[in-house]
Amino acid sequence: MLLWFVIGYWAISVAIGLVVALRVRNTADYAAAGHRMPMYVVTATVFATWFGSETVLGIPATFLKEGLHGVVADPFGSSLCLILVGLFFAKPLYRRKLLTIGDFYRRQYGRTVEVLVTLCIVISYLGWVAAQIKALGLVFNVVSDGAMSKTVGMLVGAATVMVYTLFGGMLSVAITDFIQMIVIMLGMVYIGWDLSGSAGGVEAVVQQASAQGKFDFWPAPHWGEVIAFFTAWITMMLGSIPQQDVFQRVTSSDTETTARNASVLGGVLYFMFAFIPMFLAYSATRIDPALVKQYLDTDSQLILPKLILTHAPQFAQIMFFGALLSAIKSCASATLLAPSVTFAENIVRGFVPAMTDKQLLAVMRWVVFLFTCLVTTIALNSQASIFSMVEDAYKITLVAAFVPLAFGVYWKRATPWGGLASVVLGAGLWLLAEWLAPDAMIPPQLAGLGASLVGMIGGSLLEARGKRGSSWQLSA
Repeated sequence: MLLWFVIGYWAISVAIGLVVALRVRNTADYAAAGHRMPMYVVTATVFATWFGSETVLGIPATFLKEGLHGVVADPFGSSLCLILVGLFFAKPLYRRKLLTIGDFYRRQYGRTVEVLVTLCIVISYLGWVAAQIKALGLVFNVVSDGAMSKTVGMLVGAATVMVYTLFGGMLSVAITDFIQMIVIMLGMVYIGWDLSGSAGGVEAVVQQASAQGKFDFWPAPHWGEVIAFFTAWITMMLGSIPQQDVFQRVTSSDTETTARNASVLGGVLYFMFAFIPMFLAYSATRIDPALVKQYLDTDSQLILPKLILTHAPQFAQIMFFGALLSAIKSCASATLLAPSVTFAENIVRGFVPAMTDKQLLAVMRWVVFLFTCLVTTIALNSQASIFSMVEDAYKITLVAAFVPLAFGVYWKRATPWGGLASVVLGAGLWLLAEWLAPDAMIPPQLAGLGASLVGMIGGSLLEARGKRGSSWQLSA
């Protein structure tokens, strides 16, 4: 019955996405849902996009091993990212009426910076989307009791998510995300209530976790640990801000107030609900210690699904896997669409400026197809955990895209040369540090962020000084 439910739910959700796709008429519909989504839909798509496989499978597995200290990047950094976007970036970006985040860099710093940052953004999505594809393979393998291999599960999952994303774009993603947010919330709350009884109650689980130090959050008072902790936090908190999926949710809103409020509310909801999977995973140590011991050091991502299959009634299993599939599918569709749209708009269109809107829409769909093939190949060959694949995705945007975005919005003296220096120095030093000293006390991405900051300020001030010197010579 569980398997048939998964098949039925999957088919219905894909069908809904395809029906909505019939309303797509132009690139504005495809990339930004026509800029007309109301508050409740934008909040849902913000929440559902971020509540992905790493939230249900990756974060709980890391929490079991390292406690709250190990999940500083997600959910702490990721939820703060959404809140910061709402408070400081949503309104300024919405007012510019852009199609993609790459358009901001072109208008602010010129074509070269647009191309460089867009490539960095697209690269950053490779690991994130691959993690969702990998999670789909795991879920299909588990619910079919091994009848469907992880490889086949990845191929089936990637193909079906691609279908409605390719045709419906942001419009289909937004509507299906709204439905999936409801399923995620109901499923997580129900399964948390159901399993808490078997674990002896919420209070008993929390007390045991506290006694074992799982709620120790802050690092030890040692420079190395403090720097590593701070770097992990800001990598996702700041590196996620200059991302196309975040920007799409801002620009798809019907008003700038909706863009701000939905980002903040989505971040708060994400933070609250991300603790339910952690609670469920730790409950396993009380319900079935042998199961935790079996998978903790081999494939800890399987602990929670196996716990549900062996200790929850069938209705609870349906609710859990419905929520899990909703989480993965909403995240996968959003992260397939975002890099594809920005690559088509900010790379391809720049070389073919006479392209019509209809032709650009066709290019966007072709890029979705090609990007799906690429990330599926990565997922099939990657041995990294889901959590680490997502956590590592934001290093490149932290060092190359965050400073130009923040200074472009809030520093009037930011110049094209400052933007270019920021991208080149930030990404260059990061790559050099990753190659020569990946385990140094100053992590490569923190060094890259510092270089990006120096490049922005130094490049902008030198350019402004050069212009003043030229003006003085002309007047003389």
